[in-house]
Amino acid sequence: MTIFKSLIKKEMLHLVRDFRTIIVVMVIPVVLLLLFGFAISTEVNDVRVVAIVEQHTDDTRQAIDRLRNNPYFTFKGITSYDQVENLLRRGKVDAAIALRTTDGRLAHQVIVDASNTVLAQTSTAYIESALGGTGGSPVVSATLYNPQLRSAYNFVPGIMGMVFILICAMMASVSIVNEKEQGTMNLLLVSPVRPVTIILGKLVPYLLLSCVILALVLVLGYSVLGLPFSASVVNVVWVTVLYILLALSLGLLVSSIVQTQVAALLVSGVLFMIPVILLSGMIYPVENMPTALQWLSCVVPARWYISAMRVLMIQQLPVSSVLTEVLVLAGMTLAVLALAVKKFNAKK
Repeated sequence: MTIFKSLIKKEMLHLVRDFRTIIVVMVIPVVLLLLFGFAISTEVNDVRVVAIVEQHTDDTRQAIDRLRNNPYFTFKGITSYDQVENLLRRGKVDAAIALRTTDGRLAHQVIVDASNTVLAQTSTAYIESALGGTGGSPVVSATLYNPQLRSAYNFVPGIMGMVFILICAMMASVSIVNEKEQGTMNLLLVSPVRPVTIILGKLVPYLLLSCVILALVLVLGYSVLGLPFSASVVNVVWVTVLYILLALSLGLLVSSIVQTQVAALLVSGVLFMIPVILLSGMIYPVENMPTALQWLSCVVPARWYISAMRVLMIQQLPVSSVLTEVLVLAGMTLAVLALAVKKFNAKK
């Protein structure tokens, strides 16, 4: 135990002395959270619309009043069919609504510029929601878990999945490879200390640093970004710690394969960052992908972690609701750690 504590102390001293790395590691999650939470948003708050009215009636006036009073729209007035295409092409408006009364009932047609598909889809959804109850039965809708449709609710679990897999895996792999380059790893391996003790002594400091980053991310998420806070935060913490252990195991596996720090960074960046962004569901829903990519995404740890975090953080359901995700992460952790230790011992 004394040797194990000495190894942890040695690695902690390396971290403390490399102050610039610690600053970068602490700043990256903050920047990403604030950037995705505020600057990068899928919300559309200012849809410029015009109306096309063939004949004014009480229903058409009511529909126009709804558009005027809705904070998501900027009503640009009434125009004709001939002017709509010109207004859309010049970027003067984002959408046009044609209103007509047929057999005493109001009907409407939405015309949007689909060159920006996100804006077009969101604008159409807003307009349909605003005009859904005019001239007919009222439309009653209920938005669960995220009533304000804030994109931060979607991005925070995704950012957590990306940050921990990158920082933990990269830092762990680079640290061990650095020992190889300097030749100190060989000195450790020929010492009476067991290889497993050496590995744990190098990984524990990064686990502690990752827990500090987790605390920082949760404080920002719940206070600045306004995520709903509840007792489920306990489940969020221990599931995230399991994910961090998996990331550290991946870093150890990479370090047993490559021999230089540059190679460790490249392998960690290419193998971890791209799949996390494209296949984890962080930005693009996995369900909308081709079947082959859906199966491929099953081997991406971030997919299971992000899915679990959305259930625990946003829906605030019990951990039994993410039992499948937790079991998959636990199985991956054991498998990757066993493989990493085996390859590490084979090269000692």
